[in-house]
Amino acid sequence: MLHEDIKKKIPDAMRARDAITLSVLRGMVAAFTNELVAQKRPPQEMLSDEETLAVIKRQVKQRKESIEQFKKGNRDDLVQKESAELAILETYLPATMSMEEIERLARAKKDELGITQKSDSGKLMAALMKDLKGKADGGDVKTAGEKLFWRIIFWGAHPLLDFTKWVGIQ
Repeated sequence: MLHEDIKKKIPDAMRARDAITLSVLRGMVAAFTNELVAQKRPPQEMLSDEETLAVIKRQVKQRKESIEQFKKGNRDDLVQKESAELAILETYLPATMSMEEIERLARAKKDELGITQKSDSGKLMAALMKDLKGKADGGDVKTAGEKLFWRIIFWGAHPLLDFTKWVGIQ
């Protein structure tokens, strides 16, 4: 289990005197304990891998938001620290899909559902998010879904105005 593996890496980080990794690992274990307590479970229990990944994803999101705020405040020292922590956290997340793969799946799902109008984009997005949950970043899925309707929004479905053939967008 992922929770157990992370707990076991703390002594290794201590022996290696890797302060950043140790800090991140301890922070993750504390977040796991907080999650267990929030679920009214004993703190000694282990989270399932799915629950563990959800906690790690929350921490990744927090780090990204912190980095953004520190950049706005011109705090490069804190940006570097948070970026290093983010890199460590991301090693525990499964690989996400590339934008090209997401767009390919979005086109296939659009054809499968027979969606031709922008007003039905909600159905497409719901189906995509359900299929790609945990496999792709939600922001990337949203962007890919919106790209499919870009031509319809700005140019209509008229074949003479279909510039996508000229610029290679499918």
